[in-house]
Amino acid sequence: MLELYHANHSTCSQKVRLCIAEKGLDFKGHLIDLGAKEQLDPYYMKINPNGVVPSLVHDDLVIIDSSVICEYLDEVFPESSLTPDNAYDRARMRQWMRYIEEVPTAAVRFPSFNMAFLPRFDGLDEESFIAEQADVRPLRKGFFRRMGPTGFTDEDIKESFDRITRTAERMEEALANGPWLLGDMYTLADVIVAPLIDRMVDLGMADLWEQSCPRVTDWYARIQARPAFAEAFYSGARLTEFLDIRPWSKHAHG
Repeated sequence: MLELYHANHSTCSQKVRLCIAEKGLDFKGHLIDLGAKEQLDPYYMKINPNGVVPSLVHDDLVIIDSSVICEYLDEVFPESSLTPDNAYDRARMRQWMRYIEEVPTAAVRFPSFNMAFLPRFDGLDEESFIAEQADVRPLRKGFFRRMGPTGFTDEDIKESFDRITRTAERMEEALANGPWLLGDMYTLADVIVAPLIDRMVDLGMADLWEQSCPRVTDWYARIQARPAFAEAFYSGARLTEFLDIRPWSKHAHG
């Protein structure tokens, strides 16, 4: 039995849901309320001591970290494989996966938090924010301290946009060789970057790459056309669907 502890709008949760949907697997879902800090409750911390989502429980075995979960699922359920069958292409896929975790995954959090989550901290002074929001988080303490109650700096946001743009440029180059990042085969690399591109589109920031990277735009359209996409990104799974935020103005970042 597969059980997934996840949040609707979490990009890391979306990665795993997309992987599950692509493989046609059934699972029992447990929604975690991030706004209520349910991911920090003792019962959940026993499952995932990092205090983040998602977490997978497979027949009492716990697997954490979204990309690790995706690799696990593809190994344990090899039907409709999302991993190449030769060592070199598997290495290429994992190079992409490591890059995606290192560069765009972190970068997307900056505009996401500034636009969507910062209002939750209205009225908190620096000391209260650190005590109540930052220092209680095992894995995100430094990130929340850097954000503070007033949000990330313009320089932080500029750097995050630069990382996202560089990711799109790298994808654009790879997509010259086929419809997917590794060419003809749709792999875990496409799966784990899809929620990040979708998040930027949802926040109104697709103009970071639309003019210079048309293959990325076409790739995103192909991703959206896959039946699994609608299963993973169901109604209510995007930030703008349940938070009162406006898409980013393309003029706001020059």
